Amino acid sequence: MRHQAAAILVAAPASGQGKTTVAAAVARLHARAGRRVRAFKCGPDFLDPHWLALASGHPVHNLDLWMTGEDDARARLHEAAGQADLIVVEGVMGLFDGEPSAAELARRFGLPVLAVIDASAMAGTFGALAFGLRHFRAGLPWAGVLANRVAGERRAQLLQDALGDDRDSWLGAVNRDAAFSLPERHLGLTVASELPDALARLDAAADALAATPLGGMDRAALARWTVSFEAPAPRPDPGRPLAGRTVAVARDAAFCFIYPANLDTLRGLGAELAFFSPLADESLPPCDAVWLPGGYPELHAAELAASQRCRAGLAAHLQAGRPVWAECGGMLLLMDGLRTHEGGAHAMWGLLPGQAAMQPRLVALGPQRLDLPAGSLRGHTFHHSRTESPLAPIGRTVPQRGGAGEALYQAGGLRASYFHAWFPSSPAATASLFLPEASA
Repeated sequence: MRHQAAAILVAAPASGQGKTTVAAAVARLHARAGRRVRAFKCGPDFLDPHWLALASGHPVHNLDLWMTGEDDARARLHEAAGQADLIVVEGVMGLFDGEPSAAELARRFGLPVLAVIDASAMAGTFGALAFGLRHFRAGLPWAGVLANRVAGERRAQLLQDALGDDRDSWLGAVNRDAAFSLPERHLGLTVASELPDALARLDAAADALAATPLGGMDRAALARWTVSFEAPAPRPDPGRPLAGRTVAVARDAAFCFIYPANLDTLRGLGAELAFFSPLADESLPPCDAVWLPGGYPELHAAELAASQRCRAGLAAHLQAGRPVWAECGGMLLLMDGLRTHEGGAHAMWGLLPGQAAMQPRLVALGPQRLDLPAGSLRGHTFHHSRTESPLAPIGRTVPQRGGAGEALYQAGGLRASYFHAWFPSSPAATASLFLPEASA
């Protein structure tokens, strides 16, 4: 059975053009109008989905032809089309950047591309960029182009004129305005939940977009971007190997790099989930296994160092031989010490021997695969820190694009790595991370 819905992929010539703001503004504008909106993020990303979820009012999943896989992407788009009036997919980096790129995703599923171009310092070149984005790859579905961060109506007119024979692509111009800027820090955008005015920023962006041809489109106008999504092939039933087990998941401002699909996978495997906050020094809930996801422990190092009740609970959990899976920031929490960007040294929880230090530049970025006896997990690495440990790694991830893999450490029931796993890529391998017999 096919499902149909209006859909666009919001892309740009490069990062930093404002595509997250525009994608969220489109979602917010139509959600406010009472339309059913579902949003997705192209590529591995934990931060932009927070804004898209706030704008659309629904969880946001990732789509990536390698990490999540074509079948997974098809299933999620098909399901969304059965529920939504509009699907908004935010691209990654530039439209043609990466392997696979956002353009490949658009071509594979027929998603019309809305190109967002930061036109704050150009005029005629705007037309060249728009033409190139539209015609660089044959068969690219096209929605149009939006000029972003424009300095007034006169400049907007120059930009529209620059499109020449492609004037049908013009979807309007949005002025630069601090009221709807989305603040950034290392690793990307600030998490929406940390800003008390996050929704007000999205409303301001939606209001600005409403004054453009793009923002003025009603349900009937959106129909020109209707896409038909095929039903996915049936997927094998992974069973419920975690049935009767509780997995405690750290979730707070320090540990917020959590794919909603990962939580769904754990529940689908039969696990009960119990959330706790190391930052608030909450007691570890009664559980059979623990997941410490990534996030920003370096921003909260002093508070985490003082969270001795939570640390004691986790230490007792490990002493009892129960499994812990720690990803990136979760791994940093467990080490002996952490040096922050400002140079401050903090004693951490001392459950994994070694030291970590934040670096001024990005240390590693890219898709990775973790091969385990139960299967292979796909995911990625993205970190600004380095670690040194006397432990010898029990294995390494396999980079998709060459280079060094990330170390996988094990100490008793604890396994830790910089690797961020996409659990749906192998439910069997995921289950093995939370089963004591698999980590023994």
